[in-house]
Amino acid sequence: MPNDSDYRYEPLEAFGESLTTRRPWNTQALVGVERLNGRVAMLGFVAALIGERLSGVGPAGQVLAALRWYLNLG
Repeated sequence: MPNDSDYRYEPLEAFGESLTTRRPWNTQALVGVERLNGRVAMLGFVAALIGERLSGVGPAGQVLAALRWYLNLG
């Protein structure tokens, strides 16, 4: 059975410290994550525009229609 010395834990830090300090591993990870989030947001925006063009209903109307459809299935 493994003991605690077999695991390599990250050092303890104060709440939110990793978001405010400049550590090389932290900034590189955040750059990649934020780039991915931005690209997914752009795809979502384009999908909403295409859906509006096809259906004639804006994004909020599409969400409401989907909720009405889902709630009427029950």
